[in-house]
Amino acid sequence: MADSDEIGAEARALLNQAYDGVLSTHSADMPGYPFGSVMPYCLDRNGVPVIYIASIAQHTRNIQADPKVSLIVLDRSIGDVQSAGRLTLLADVGLVPEADADTAERYFSFFPDARRFRNTHSFAFYRLAPVRLRYIGGFGRIHWLPPERVMRANPFGADDERAMLEHMNSGHRTAIVGYCEAAGIAVEAGSEPSMVGIDGEGFQLRVGARVARFAFPAPATTAAEVRAALVAMTRPAC
Repeated sequence: MADSDEIGAEARALLNQAYDGVLSTHSADMPGYPFGSVMPYCLDRNGVPVIYIASIAQHTRNIQADPKVSLIVLDRSIGDVQSAGRLTLLADVGLVPEADADTAERYFSFFPDARRFRNTHSFAFYRLAPVRLRYIGGFGRIHWLPPERVMRANPFGADDERAMLEHMNSGHRTAIVGYCEAAGIAVEAGSEPSMVGIDGEGFQLRVGARVARFAFPAPATTAAEVRAALVAMTRPAC
């Protein structure tokens, strides 16, 4: 079971750090052929990928005809793509209700430029509910995984997460820059990295156009545990 949990955690870590992948849909114009699209995504409160797409897009029309899709994400930190980790989600796509403001705001915090599309070309949010996942963690490390082995709900509700983000972004800019420096992420002069997401296993910083993932030393389920983890992670940068 320990090995099983470790594999699921590796796959989840990759899903948390990628933020974009290739979405494959069933072509409505060319039946029988897959259609691939580069696709940004973020994870919702349940740890499930969410995408934001226009009604006029080819992949949207394909989804409306057949909601069965796949999304592949890659570990781009390794130069050799065949040696890098990769995760393929086989999923059913469903429209996110317009009343789900939490999902929309979480996505826009990761991709603020996308907010301008809200009233353009009938953009809408879609949720990819995984049915099965294929994780390759390197040579000979190939695993089919059920969703429950990989997906983890965020232990923090929208209000709790927002409060922690506001606290860090308003009063701890030096620490945020320190996280970037410790990870070797360049911060351009005049730019201000900001914390855009927190869950039980880590947090995300937006640095310019990039979103970077930082893992906690240990899982956190309370604001106090998050605070302790963030303090501990400042020490290497001091």
